[in-house]
Parts: sequence; structure tokens; C-alpha cells
Amino acid sequence: MTHHSAPPTEPEAAETPVPGVRFGTFSSLQFRDYRLHWSAVVVASAGQWMENVGLSWVAYDITGDPVVLGILNGLKAVPALVSGPFGGVAADRMDRKWLMLVSQFVVFVPALVLGWLLFTGAVEVWHLYIYAAITGLGWSFNQPVRQSIMPDLVPRSHLINGVALQSAAFQLSRLIGPALSGVVIGAFGPGSAFLMKAVMFLAVMIVTCFINIPQRVASTVNESALSSLQHGFSYIRADKSILSLILLALIPQLFAQPYFTLLPVFAKDVLGVGPEGFGLLVTLPGLGALVATLTIASRTDMVRRGLVMLVSAMGFGALIVLLALTSALPLGAGALTLGYLAACLVLIFIGGCQMAYNALTMTLLQGLSSNEMRGRVMSIYFLDQGLTPLGTMWGGYLASLPALGAPGAYVIMGLTVLALSAGVIVRFPHLRRL
Repeated sequence: MTHHSAPPTEPEAAETPVPGVRFGTFSSLQFRDYRLHWSAVVVASAGQWMENVGLSWVAYDITGDPVVLGILNGLKAVPALVSGPFGGVAADRMDRKWLMLVSQFVVFVPALVLGWLLFTGAVEVWHLYIYAAITGLGWSFNQPVRQSIMPDLVPRSHLINGVALQSAAFQLSRLIGPALSGVVIGAFGPGSAFLMKAVMFLAVMIVTCFINIPQRVASTVNESALSSLQHGFSYIRADKSILSLILLALIPQLFAQPYFTLLPVFAKDVLGVGPEGFGLLVTLPGLGALVATLTIASRTDMVRRGLVMLVSAMGFGALIVLLALTSALPLGAGALTLGYLAACLVLIFIGGCQMAYNALTMTLLQGLSSNEMRGRVMSIYFLDQGLTPLGTMWGGYLASLPALGAPGAYVIMGLTVLALSAGVIVRFPHLRRL
């Protein structure tokens, strides 16, 4: 489908708001293009969560090796480190709607192929590795452009609301995708989860064609991509607030987020549940995250966002330790055990802390960055996802040690986050006042 971009501009908002709608928890949805974008995020994220459950379950079911889970998640994240910064350069220089469509197509095709391989029984571990690398490449270009268009879809006064609602869309899909994936995998096999993801991304591409994304005046069109990227790093180094926010993002990404990679091991080997129970475990952090994002969305006047962000990071670490301790409670075959129910409760709060940290970090970065540099700033921020292999492989190694297992790995990861976050609060006191 052909699409026409608006002429280059630097709009404060994409369109006139719906009459009679003012500030509120869902105020950004009064803008048509934001509504379309938000709907696309819900569907795409649901497909992505279905993939997360399916890929982890298939890999561990085939190999029984937690290290393989770390490798898979690492392969999905490596493109963010290698090509992610150039995705930010592209977002600042190219037609962003076209870039979004291409990146969505790159995610769509492998899902279709892997679904077919799983249904035919021809899948091997190396297929999973290739799948993870290609989809990681697609996301490394999609994320910077998706974040960079936010100030073009809503006015600056609605920015924190728009970012929070986008995070809420992601978490809403998390309530649907993993649980649906667990049921579908249990009933029809893992291939069905990937084919459903492919259908979802086809719908997302169609919706994206109808979003009006204005072109911006690009001051870097005569520069090489490397030169533009260098200017992005120089811009970040010159702004201590942006620099410290990006550095802080490394802590949960490296030492807390890998908890999710080990969740299939924790579910199957420690809690003793099948794909349905595992799907619920993956879903529940989304419930906590949804509550957190809606709370943030309703607080457009929130003060001391930096302090709330730091406290959320420490809470994230403490709750991962608590998740490990649920293994000491009574367990058995099936989901109705005290240990499993306690793990479910802890995961809800983990999701809330994780999303509060992420949403506030992205809001602060987007608000502090200039229009012409925002794509590069966000792509460099997402570099921490490219370092995820270090965390996931480290977590996988810890879990593979007989003396530790998944619970022991969780304790070490959570304590590391607590210690580093406490150090950050002391080292960067100005962040508490942002």
C-alpha cells in the first residue's frame, strides 16, 4: 500500500484534539494518529509476548539446557548493540513510516517460517538461533523510530501520558499474549503461537499505513551515518542528565531483566508446572506493569520522577530475591500450591517496579532530548538491550550450577541490583530531583 508523508515540519502535536476531552488517564487517545499507533502497539506486543513464551518453551523442551535460553535471548539482543545506533540515525534521517513498515516486515517473515517448521516437525536448535537473530535485527530498527515519533503524535504537555499509555499497551498485551500462548501451545503445539504472531504483525503493518507521521527537517542528511552517530554520542556526553539516565538503565537490563530468561526453568523444574502455568507466570508481571503505567499516565504533574525511578529499580531487585524465596514454600505437581501462588503474587509486583522504572526513564529522556537528536538518543538508550547477552548468559550459567539452580541465580541477581542501585543514588544525587 502506498502512503504519503506530510511535508517536513516540527509539530508540537500531530492534530487537533477531540473536543471536550481534556487531561486524564487516557487523554492522549483523543489524538487519531496516537490511537492508531497505540492499537498497533497492543497487537504487535501481544504477538511478541506469544513469541517469548513459545521460543523459550520450545528451546528448553528440546534441549533442557538453561544456557541455550541465555544464548537465544542474547542473539535477539545483539542487533541492538551492533545495528541499534544506526536505527536511531535512520529514524532522524529517513521516512519513519517506511522504516517502521520495513522493520515490522522483518519480524513478520521469520514468525511465518518458524511456525511452519514447527508444524512439520523439522525444527532444529540452529533454526531458533537464526530466528532470534533476525527478529532482533527488526526490533533494533523498530524501537528507536517508535519512540522518536511520540512527540509528533501528542503535544509535549501530554508526553508523559503518551509514553505511559504506550507502556500500558505493551503491558495490556502481556496480559493476553503469554496466557493465550500457553493455552494455544498446550492445545495445538508451539507452531500455532508463531503463526498467530505472523497474522498479528500483518494486521500491524496495515494499521501503520494509515498513521500520519510527519517528516522532520533533517540537519544530518549530508553527513555519513557514522558522523551522525558520533554527533549523537557527543550530544549525550555533553548532557550529564541524559548520560546518567542511560548509564543507570544498564543496571536492571544487565542484572534484573535476565530473570525472565530463567522463568521457564523456574516454572518447570522448581514450581513443577506445564506450559499453561508458565504462560500465567509470564502474564502476571504485565498486570502489575499495567497498574503502574496507568498510575503514571494519570499523574502528568508527577514531581521527583528521578527518585521514583531509582526506588523502583531497587524494588525490582528486592522482589527478584523474594521470588527465589518462594521456592522454599510447599510445592508439588500443578499450579495450586502455596509456592506457585506466592510466585504469582511476587511477579505482579515485579512487573509494577520494572515498568515504573522503564516508563519514567523513557519519559525523562524524550523530554530532555532535542527534536533533531531524539532518534539517536533513544537508539543509544536501547543499546543496553544489546548488552543483555552478558546478563542472560551470566544468569543461565548461574542457574546451571547444581549448587544454585534458578532460585540461587535469582538471589545473586537481585542483590546485585540492590547494591548497584544504592551506589547510583549516592553517586548521582541530581537524578533524585529530576
